[in-house]
Amino acid sequence: MEKVAALQRTKMFEGLGETELAQITQKAVELRLQAGEILFFSGERAKGLFVIASGKVRVFQHNTDGREQVMHVDTAGAVIADVPVFDDGPYPASAITEEDSELLFIDKHDIRQFCLDHPIFALQALRLMAQRVRRHARLVEVLSFHEVGQRLAFLLLTEAQNAGVDEQGRTTFKLPLSNHEIAIRIGSVRDVVSRALARLQHDGLVEVKARAVTIVDVRTLKLYAENRH
Repeated sequence: MEKVAALQRTKMFEGLGETELAQITQKAVELRLQAGEILFFSGERAKGLFVIASGKVRVFQHNTDGREQVMHVDTAGAVIADVPVFDDGPYPASAITEEDSELLFIDKHDIRQFCLDHPIFALQALRLMAQRVRRHARLVEVLSFHEVGQRLAFLLLTEAQNAGVDEQGRTTFKLPLSNHEIAIRIGSVRDVVSRALARLQHDGLVEVKARAVTIVDVRTLKLYAENRH
């Protein structure tokens, strides 16, 4: 694993000079995890943050009924568990690898000292945490004020972000998630998701063929997703 390259791919560390990168790289510990391995559990004492060099990590919580709610799914270039590093609290959620992954672990004491040594980096870290707070607020809004069909529409729009849109407003992308996995991400159950997806197809908003999803008109689906009840 090329530690420097992994750090440079993140928004948190991307602006550092060679000297600063070398300093923090010396503190980074390489981890190689197989799919299904736990990084940490919700409520566990936070020891440090993780940088994803390759692979995919799911961050989630369980409600009182034991149902899983996905907070976010991250890939290479993401930093995980930065918040408890700074507030000295426990990990607020659990994290598990969805596929074989390579990560860097940096102890929270090393990150704090690095912030003291490099105030500009500290401001960058604060800005990124503020963005995370906004994303979580958006997640709460979606779960609280939108029905399952709208949450599904939000997820499809998110998955389609890198697919490109043609002149007619159409976009097609591969959806690797099963209906059960979609349900976990949008706070529902598989049968309800299946009905919601069928309804989107019936209404002409999307087309699905063997997990290849076409959003017929991106703007129209956005309007549907944002319509509160």
